[in-house]
Amino acid sequence: MFALLRAAVPLFVAMVTGMVGSLVVTSVLGKHDTVTLAAFAVMTAVLNPATAAVQGALRGLGPFVAPHREEPAAAVPIVRDARWLSLATGAVGALAVLCVPLLAEAAGVPAEAVRELGLLPYFLAASVMVFASTGGTSTILIALGRNSHVLWPSLTAAVLLSVLAAVLVPSLGLTGVGLAWLTSGTAAAIVSIFNLRRAFGRAIGQARPRMGEIVRLARVSIPLAATVLIKFGVLGVVTFAASTTSTRDTAAHAVLTTLTGIMLVAAVAVAQAAVPDVARARDAAEARRAARTATLLAMMGAGAGALLLLVFGAQIMTGFSDDQAVRERVLALLPLMLLSSLFDAAQAVKGTGLTALKRSSASLRYFAIGYGLLVLAAVPVARTWGIAGLWVAMAMANGLLVVLQGLGFHRHSAKVGAADQEGPGSDVASRQTRKV
Repeated sequence: MFALLRAAVPLFVAMVTGMVGSLVVTSVLGKHDTVTLAAFAVMTAVLNPATAAVQGALRGLGPFVAPHREEPAAAVPIVRDARWLSLATGAVGALAVLCVPLLAEAAGVPAEAVRELGLLPYFLAASVMVFASTGGTSTILIALGRNSHVLWPSLTAAVLLSVLAAVLVPSLGLTGVGLAWLTSGTAAAIVSIFNLRRAFGRAIGQARPRMGEIVRLARVSIPLAATVLIKFGVLGVVTFAASTTSTRDTAAHAVLTTLTGIMLVAAVAVAQAAVPDVARARDAAEARRAARTATLLAMMGAGAGALLLLVFGAQIMTGFSDDQAVRERVLALLPLMLLSSLFDAAQAVKGTGLTALKRSSASLRYFAIGYGLLVLAAVPVARTWGIAGLWVAMAMANGLLVVLQGLGFHRHSAKVGAADQEGPGSDVASRQTRKV
């Protein structure tokens, strides 16, 4: 457990650092102009899921690289293939970002907010491509056991983004945000590539795409990206359902959603840190032991956050809203949010474990079931039982996912050790095993 904790801490700090940079940008824009902040909110509604989907796809590379930790040179062809896949998914994400002004107009966003976007979509689309050009460097470093190296690109990006946003926004508005975002992302990419070169002891270079190997990587990576999009999409529907209740309930829901995201950071860090342990497991018992340890550690982290909120919730709420009624509503719903978050933390670890077993498509199916039911129930539940009913529904959906992901991991982990792991080609071996 302590080894996993040491591996997870740098990832946790890197995630928190990244969140700080985004919060600074939001704060600077809020003080600059309300319309500018509203336009940025419209942009992030597409940017966040697009970036998360690209990042999710890159996380699918971990189980292919982890078996080569003792001999990194053997993973070089995989890393080269990963770059082609990364650029392809990045191009899709960048295109979605470029389409934000058109989507905003079609959705009825006020014209002044759309005009305020200016050059921002172009800068942010370029930043998505810069991120994609690294080819999942963070995931590769984690798979190679270089977790501490993941912190430095995140720290570089956060510091530059915070400083440049504070300097550029007052005179350039959202164009300043775009410049700051692209500059900080480029600097982070340079640091990432330097760390990757150190890990391999040589330049990676690039080769012609091997379509068969890229497809094998995509079979794990693309379902993971789709899972991220499903979650973002369904939570967006839930937010819409919450907005049909009352203004104060909608504000309370926004605060609860923010707190949920903060609580899940530790669980996501632990889940990522555990991927190499599960991917390198020699048999089912070892894979399950690694998953149990990760789940326990993730639940401890989420539980610590829950305890903090239960004890100091009233004081913490003052930082989120000046409206006493909103604060009281949040505190009343806090137990439901904490229950939902604990379930979410547990299922995240099991789902990431399935990715480590190269079975992210199974996790995608489970998400389609659990969150499919949630999206069908969201609006009727909100109209009948308000946001309290919505948080009960979310807790039930996450609880169902704990069961589905847990059973799925148990079933698929039984095959660990039944066939030789051959990196990207292990799918062939597993098919042969199933035929036998």
